[in-house]
Amino acid sequence: MKKIDLTKVQTAHFIGIGGIGVSAIATMMLLEGKRVSGSDSAESKVTEELRKAGAVIHMGHRTSNIPENCDLVVYTIAVNLENPECAEAIQQKIPVLTYPEMLGRVSAHKYTIAIAGTHGKTTTTAMIAQILIEAKKEPTVIVGSLLKDVHSNFVAGKSELFVVEACEYRRSFLNLSPKILVITNIDNDHLDYYKDIADIVSAFNEIVRKVPKDGFIICNPEAPHMQGALLGAVATIIDYTQCAQDRLLRVPGKHNQANAAAATAAAATLGVPSSLTETALSHFSGTWRRFEYKGKTAGGALVYDDYGHHPTEIRATLSGARELFSDKKIIAVFQPHLFSRTKLLFADFANAFVDADVVVLAPIYAAREPFDPSVTSEALAKAISKTGKEAYALDSFSAITGQLLGTVTKDTVVLTIGAGDIYQVGEQLLTQ
Repeated sequence: MKKIDLTKVQTAHFIGIGGIGVSAIATMMLLEGKRVSGSDSAESKVTEELRKAGAVIHMGHRTSNIPENCDLVVYTIAVNLENPECAEAIQQKIPVLTYPEMLGRVSAHKYTIAIAGTHGKTTTTAMIAQILIEAKKEPTVIVGSLLKDVHSNFVAGKSELFVVEACEYRRSFLNLSPKILVITNIDNDHLDYYKDIADIVSAFNEIVRKVPKDGFIICNPEAPHMQGALLGAVATIIDYTQCAQDRLLRVPGKHNQANAAAATAAAATLGVPSSLTETALSHFSGTWRRFEYKGKTAGGALVYDDYGHHPTEIRATLSGARELFSDKKIIAVFQPHLFSRTKLLFADFANAFVDADVVVLAPIYAAREPFDPSVTSEALAKAISKTGKEAYALDSFSAITGQLLGTVTKDTVVLTIGAGDIYQVGEQLLTQ
């Protein structure tokens, strides 16, 4: 681990500052009174809030973005050291850390509760945060979404407790030093990095082995792939399925009952009374872009938005929507995320929309990947149609909005789904 004394950092620069993780560290440093600057490729709600808090933010990556007397550069793993700002920082001999490495610095000095898993980790992290905040435990929190009550992905706490969402992409979570590790589930994702499910399980096994003997691993030991992940564990294993999964929650779906059970087990491990945990969970209203209610159209249709970008997540989200709106027509507007994910999980995506009545596909969101003509939203729409669903692909958000405006009514729920910018379709519908 690279040596750097964070207490001596006065000026920090963040590459990819609009990212949901990087922005949390930037917020932390702003609250500590440090000078913060950063860069990103596009404006967003996150960059807007950071500017309001005092950060200097540039659009685009240039060597001139590095501020004078910079003490530290933190960069998202979506870029590499060839990024012009990374290269300039190295040239100037400024310490450079990835976001996961930076998280590791914070984790090393706190009692870390790390929430890992392919699905549900953001919601579970937010649930644990809500419980501990209401229990007056004063945790520091970093979560991969915006917490509704504080409108931030970062909570500054005064205690030694550190609640953090632990991402498995590129084995990022191995930088953490968890005393309590929550694993919601293990599934096949990030296959642009991992070779196969066995490779994914090996990464989870590595973090499991990092939990010390006096620590705790909270999971469902009987869940798929979990036994392989738990091999060699020395910490106490707690089965969260022994906690109630029939409580009244404001967020729908069996997956959220499981998330709440995992959060309950974590809270119990930390000595929170069960009555307080139940009260806190009854208050939990979700997070930004996790089955988030956006509003009602002029014609009375309800609009929701969800970050789900894996077939398992889409199934769970639509199942929850069907549970909540059994008498309404559900239109799923999906933007596939990454060519590689769409191609590798094509058949699973085609069968993931069982609880939708209509599926509308936007073009694939490439994110960090080059264009791949061998997989398209049009092909996926045809595959979904073969399952008996009405499905079609359109080439732009404006085309989707125009199509929906003529069909949605007060008996309709429109659910935008995807990790890209598909939420803009819902926002366009609400302004028409």
